[in-house]
Amino acid sequence: MSTSRHQQPEMTQTDDSEKDQHNASRWFALPPRLRAKAARELVGVDATQFDRLSTALDEALAQTSERLNQFRSAPVRPGQEALERDLNVHNLSSRIRLLSRYGADLCLGRMVPTNGETVTYVGRVGIHDHSGTPVVIDWRSPAAEPFFAATPAQSMELSSRRRYRWRGGKVVNYWDEAFTSPAEGPAIHLDEDSALRAAVSRARTSRMQDVLATIAADQDAIIRASARLPLLVDGGPGTGKTVVALHRAAYLLYSDPRLQRRDGNILFVGPHPQYLSYIADVLPDLGEEGVRTCTLFDLVPEGAGAIIETDPMVAALKADSRMMTAIEPAVALYEEPPTEPMDLETRWGVCRLPGRAWATAFAAVEPGTPHNEAHAQIWEVLADIVTPALSSEEHEPTPDAVAEELRRIPDLTRALHRAWPLLDPAELIADLWEVPAYLRRCAPWLTREELGQLRRRPTEPWTDADLPLLDAARHRLGDPDHPRRERVREAALAESNRQMDAVIDHLVASDDSEMQVMSMLTKADLREVLADQEPLRPTSAGALAGPFDHVVIDEAQELTDAQWSMILRRCPSRSLTIVGDRAQSRRGFPESWTERLARVGLDRVTQAKLTINYRTPSEVMDYAEPLIRAVLPDANVPQSIRSAGVPVRHHKVAELDAIVTQWLRSNTEGTVAVISAVRLAVPERVQCLTPNEAKGLEFDLVVVVAPENFGTGITAAVDRYVAATRATRQLVVLT
Repeated sequence: MSTSRHQQPEMTQTDDSEKDQHNASRWFALPPRLRAKAARELVGVDATQFDRLSTALDEALAQTSERLNQFRSAPVRPGQEALERDLNVHNLSSRIRLLSRYGADLCLGRMVPTNGETVTYVGRVGIHDHSGTPVVIDWRSPAAEPFFAATPAQSMELSSRRRYRWRGGKVVNYWDEAFTSPAEGPAIHLDEDSALRAAVSRARTSRMQDVLATIAADQDAIIRASARLPLLVDGGPGTGKTVVALHRAAYLLYSDPRLQRRDGNILFVGPHPQYLSYIADVLPDLGEEGVRTCTLFDLVPEGAGAIIETDPMVAALKADSRMMTAIEPAVALYEEPPTEPMDLETRWGVCRLPGRAWATAFAAVEPGTPHNEAHAQIWEVLADIVTPALSSEEHEPTPDAVAEELRRIPDLTRALHRAWPLLDPAELIADLWEVPAYLRRCAPWLTREELGQLRRRPTEPWTDADLPLLDAARHRLGDPDHPRRERVREAALAESNRQMDAVIDHLVASDDSEMQVMSMLTKADLREVLADQEPLRPTSAGALAGPFDHVVIDEAQELTDAQWSMILRRCPSRSLTIVGDRAQSRRGFPESWTERLARVGLDRVTQAKLTINYRTPSEVMDYAEPLIRAVLPDANVPQSIRSAGVPVRHHKVAELDAIVTQWLRSNTEGTVAVISAVRLAVPERVQCLTPNEAKGLEFDLVVVVAPENFGTGITAAVDRYVAATRATRQLVVLT
């Protein structure tokens, strides 16, 4: 925590004044126009605190590095000890990366309470000095909440708040807000502009900028909301939905014990790769690396080569949630038990396997077992059935031994693989689309015309509409290579047990204690002591297969029912943050969020609405609002809090090059997007995007080219609205 007012150095002495002035110049580099804000009485306390913070950071980095080296060099036994060591190494390495990423600029600002006693500094992470005294507190801690949530109406016992803007390791500006009559304490400077207004007005870059210091009260309340139930964040352009979603992920990893059990337990799903690249730095800047980011295309292997489905009828048919139910009957056709009895020759003699035994074994497979992972259960039931027939006075084989013997009988193995074959998910779905009779049996509600529309040749690429079906098939079937991997695992485990038995025999033989303690223990007892606690853990089916403890979905208004099944399959806890805007749904969104989410099985959802537009100038929103109101009268169109002072300009398409060139010459910083229905050649520093590709992004200058070519209907209206609202400073429309 910071220095109290009673501990601050006396400012009247010459040596202290010179020291304060030196510290101030070390940490503050305010431009000449802000000279008044650089006064010693305004920044001297902060400069002293930054000195403390810099020293504490060096100490923390050294201590963390030493602990990391200790964990890396310490001998550990395989199993749980090794897993714990690896987890500690991972966490300490992440901490070092964060501490190395920042210096004193990890400090976001300070809070002065109404009692005037202690100034509290807030940072990206909490840092303590060598005595254990906090120098800055973590922004996610309960004590830091007033820094974001305090307002003039609800001061939360704050007298004032200061937010810093850092560049190159120095403060280049800061903003003070007074909530009450200033109490005795550090002096403040009241600005005409707030930190928030300044932050949203600055030039954009190719990555989402650091906005943590300017989180607003309405956004902070959503960030800190409980994750026990699904949370819907409904907000129009510029309201900070994505900011909220990213910071919420970091906050939950810090505050929710359920999410701290393992690494990578939060999944963040974005709309497209450009979006993921844009937000790539945000979570590491917040000190979190336990969040996986992806698009829907990344959730299945076939997504890497998938294209967009261009036939709206086909897309609608495959998006229907009923199509998910076609997977089960499609798999059931490959689970037909044989009916003929078989004579089995084993090392204990010959026995007969009754025809009805297959049906019994198939029916005994536990519900929820992936198709490709059920063979082990089938072998166990078949062994239970024939073991009594093989038992005699001479032999009493165990069911496990019989099961292993049955696997060595070629005719029996072939019969099982014919009746319950290993299936590939992609081949199963490909067969559905290729064979109309197969699809008709599995999806009987489809008409003859619809069956024809869904027919697909094997050489055709997969589309985005196929991905939910492929995902459902992969979930239902499991890994086709599972039986082989299980055999390898079991063989390795058997060899491990054999070696362990030899060690145990040696321990018992060499036990010379008076009580002969070793001899009193069974091999099972000693195995439990000596064995790895998690031997030969099975390979993951995929880093994105889940389950995840929490999932964040941005641009959720675009998800179809089938795509929702991909999300919910990975989040059985239903701990979700759902971020979206009905007005930006290209398919149309006439229903309410409550109706939409209930249809996919989410009927207990907490809803929060963002209505303040921090990003888009009022001039742009005045142009964009009628575009969406025409097709969605009840759209959540947010109210802009600022004006750029630049009207929306209208020109001819032929002027595109001149407009862009002139802007680039006049602006050495900032970003430009040309949003068009077709690809256009553009200069460096300029991106050419379709409206859909521009979703979630923002640019200083947006040039919308021939919006009339976006088409007609609700999709075109949404595309025009989305394209226009990407602008943070200026919008130009070319017709």
